[in-house]
Amino acid sequence: MKLEQLRLIVEIARQDYNVSRAAETLAAPQPAVSRQLKALERELGVDLFVRSQNRLRGPTRPGKEILEVAQRMVEDADNIAKIARDFGDMDQGRLTIATTHTQARYALPPLIQRFAQRYPHVEVMIRQASPAEILELVRKGDADVCIGSESAEGADLLLFPCYPMQRIVLTPSDHPLLAMRRLTLQALARYPIITYDAPALGRSRLTQSFAAQGLAPKIVLSAIDTDVIKAYVEHGLGIAIVAKLAFEPGRDRKLRAIDASHLFEPNTIHLGVRRNDYLRGYVLDFIEMFAPQLTRKRVESRLRDTKPARNALRDRRSG
Repeated sequence: MKLEQLRLIVEIARQDYNVSRAAETLAAPQPAVSRQLKALERELGVDLFVRSQNRLRGPTRPGKEILEVAQRMVEDADNIAKIARDFGDMDQGRLTIATTHTQARYALPPLIQRFAQRYPHVEVMIRQASPAEILELVRKGDADVCIGSESAEGADLLLFPCYPMQRIVLTPSDHPLLAMRRLTLQALARYPIITYDAPALGRSRLTQSFAAQGLAPKIVLSAIDTDVIKAYVEHGLGIAIVAKLAFEPGRDRKLRAIDASHLFEPNTIHLGVRRNDYLRGYVLDFIEMFAPQLTRKRVESRLRDTKPARNALRDRRSG
């Protein structure tokens, strides 16, 4: 049994059991990948995947158990390489951050500037995606950290709460809502509303707040990009409910912001990393720069705590 074979079956599982995509990711010919898979199964004496019409449909029962161990072994091998690089060249490498548009556009630029000054030889890559997608990027090892409002921690993911994100209402400069002494949900419900991406609306605190008052907001447009939302408000197509940090008075001169923190519970921004991952020194420094309460000692302590992962594995086996 070779590490390359374990990496191969892990990648097949990551690619939804599609051998062609796994081969492409591994930069290997598909026939060679298929031969390696069959050789490993012969060596182990069990089938790792269920086959139907020459396609893989999922793991067999022993395959599921073996995949879990193989995943840990591959991660440990990757960690060994990270440790060696960290001690060999502590100030060079790449930091990949998966995050949402609001964080990438408004929260991170000054922080990335500070980080670049401290680590001029570390390449920073921002991968912008939806809140759910950024978690998956970290789970798959395609990003070092994720920053967003999702809080779906699991056996392979650690999430650290960082700060609450309050909301505001953006309007054109002559909107009737600006005359109100204190904004209400009833007043908001009378106007077309523009807000964040539609897939998240059904479970958002925004819609829950309206529903608790027996109100149905008139969502006329949704977008991932806050700058797009602001452009539509400027053109008079509606009012917007967005994160407070997205309003820049110097730039958004055609807009006005109204505090809405008393109407909606804040979203908590979380920073996520893979459980049991080895984080290089500059990654830990970035985390503490983003959220000073997340000290190196605190993050490394939680990374070493494997009890949640073991408990999750036990629960899956007993379920």
